[in-house]
Amino acid sequence: MIKTAGELITLAQKQIDCVNPVEAKALFDNSNDAVIVDVREAKNYDESSLNNSINIPRGLIEMLIEKNCQNSETLILTHCGGGGRASLAALTLQQMGYSNAHAITATFEEIKGVFD
Repeated sequence: MIKTAGELITLAQKQIDCVNPVEAKALFDNSNDAVIVDVREAKNYDESSLNNSINIPRGLIEMLIEKNCQNSETLILTHCGGGGRASLAALTLQQMGYSNAHAITATFEEIKGVFD
């Protein structure tokens, strides 16, 4: 049976740690080496991004994360435009061995309002 994107996101969110923007900001503020990964496409990132974030589009996360995060215990906060791609990316990072990856499940505007 074919699963929809929504079903895959729901399954991912059951396996990862999802946080709201306020919880994510608290985690970030209490970490010395946190990485904020914007998994939206480069065009969206170039139009507006969070301070201190890096852009690794969802489709490239497996290939590019190690360049920016070599420690498997580093706090990684993924975000996107609404939480879906961030959840899928956090699950992928978890499967790769990153033990402290969290998805911020909110809209980009809500996240930006808390972080910037």
